[in-house]
Amino acid sequence: MADKYGGSTLWDTYHRTRITKESSVDLAGFKSAGVNFKLALWNPRTNGVRYLKSLIYNVADGLDDAGWQRLRRIGGRETGAPIAVRIHGELVCMDYLQAVLELEFMERHVALDGGTVLEIGAGYGRTCHAVLANHDVAGYYIVDLENSLDLARAYLREVLDADDFAKVRFVPAGDLEETLAGLRFDLCLNIDSFAEMDAEVVRNYLAFVARHCRHLYVKNPVGKYLDPSLDDHAEGQELVAMALRTGLLRDVIDIHDSEVVRVQSAKFVDAYRPAAGWTDLADEWAPPWSYYWQALYRAAA
Repeated sequence: MADKYGGSTLWDTYHRTRITKESSVDLAGFKSAGVNFKLALWNPRTNGVRYLKSLIYNVADGLDDAGWQRLRRIGGRETGAPIAVRIHGELVCMDYLQAVLELEFMERHVALDGGTVLEIGAGYGRTCHAVLANHDVAGYYIVDLENSLDLARAYLREVLDADDFAKVRFVPAGDLEETLAGLRFDLCLNIDSFAEMDAEVVRNYLAFVARHCRHLYVKNPVGKYLDPSLDDHAEGQELVAMALRTGLLRDVIDIHDSEVVRVQSAKFVDAYRPAAGWTDLADEWAPPWSYYWQALYRAAA
């Protein structure tokens, strides 16, 4: 009868290896260590995908009906085998979930149908894909570095139909002024790349936007962080040092302190205003990342 309410062989093992007699009376740091990783939390260092999927699930669960409609219009989201969850029968990954949230913000402040869009730094093209799936734009121009353009071109050719793909123009960054000199765009987008450029390059882009665009949407970090607990600086100190030198907003902050982020957001809005006279139509936190902000500006009349 001694084992009637005893532990399983699994918990016998945990008591020998994790929650030992010694560790059970040592409260120093136990909530961030192996003891609590068997009691209340999954170890984030070995359960990153589990936490990412949980985050995707929770953010997606907050979409309204219009958000789900935006997502469902975007076909081919499974291309590239994303880390994803399935909700209401829909495959949802973080990339397109963010694209839907960004699109919702933009739609509140600028008409996209019939307009011409310029995106600076498009990654593999998920924002372009989301915009074209939801709006009948006249043209979509992507400016980027050569290797990134190659990836975006290959991806968008795969996920877009022929008519939408024909609307996309791929412009090498070095050819920007020559290729786009005579054009004017209804909307320019920059999502998560201004913060990784040299500051002077960002200023050059903003000056171009001021001359050639009617609106600018920007979503980027409000500052830098230097917290090895987040990623163990796995890519090395040299890369960390490079990252700290890029962008317009280089203050090192506690990115998980909402008040610090809020204060920095004012610097964000000022830094990305393309020129004097441009109006900040709206700005707000850009979920789900704690230290990202988004703003939409309109050119002076």
